[in-house]
Amino acid sequence: KEDYSKFWATYDTVSMEYDDDFLSRANDDMGIVLTFAGLFSAVNSTFIIGMQPNPGNNTNVLLLNLIKIIADPNGVHDISNLSSSTGFPSSTVWMQALAYSSLLFSLLAAFGAVMGKQW
Repeated sequence: KEDYSKFWATYDTVSMEYDDDFLSRANDDMGIVLTFAGLFSAVNSTFIIGMQPNPGNNTNVLLLNLIKIIADPNGVHDISNLSSSTGFPSSTVWMQALAYSSLLFSLLAAFGAVMGKQW
């Protein structure tokens, strides 16, 4: 019976050392993932902001047409060439979709790392 209790005491000591080492490494890894995900999200957000179309271009065209109308109020002005839609090239839409999806996955990774560290 003494060998039996000695076995479990040794097992308990060895398993506690192994578990503590494993949890320490996992906690460090989660910290690294959390740091990387935070930095990646910040850089990705910067690129997303930089990819946004400039709304000032449409405003400038509309202001130029208003100035022409005010400068010559009696003239006939063709406003049919003004675009009512803001169509974007498909490449721009794809790039923004990829940027937003990578931001989403980066935030999910950060969320998972936080949940892992608090567990």
